[in-house]
Amino acid sequence: MQRFGEVIKVKPEKYEEYRKLHDNIWPGIVEKTRAVNIQNFTIFYRDGYLFKYFEYIGDNYEEDMKKLAEDEENIRWLTHTDPCQEPVDSAGADEWWASMENIFHIL
Repeated sequence: MQRFGEVIKVKPEKYEEYRKLHDNIWPGIVEKTRAVNIQNFTIFYRDGYLFKYFEYIGDNYEEDMKKLAEDEENIRWLTHTDPCQEPVDSAGADEWWASMENIFHIL
């Protein structure tokens, strides 16, 4: 199992919309997330930042993320969530959600 933490900004004027989207998440998005071996998916909020944590339990992360990125329902979902977000200043040119380094964990 691999643990992932990622961060992004939420636009202040879009925060309520983003919350409502996730309060009413589409069942197909939940199913697809599980189908690509993601579990324990959580998003936290503080001071304009979203922190995402999830665990990957599959054998081929790149292939599973490619499947997710190409899924039609996921693409439609992102047309609603992406306008609510903006990358953090330190994000790489190819990053939307910026990866975070795991520096400590207790089982």
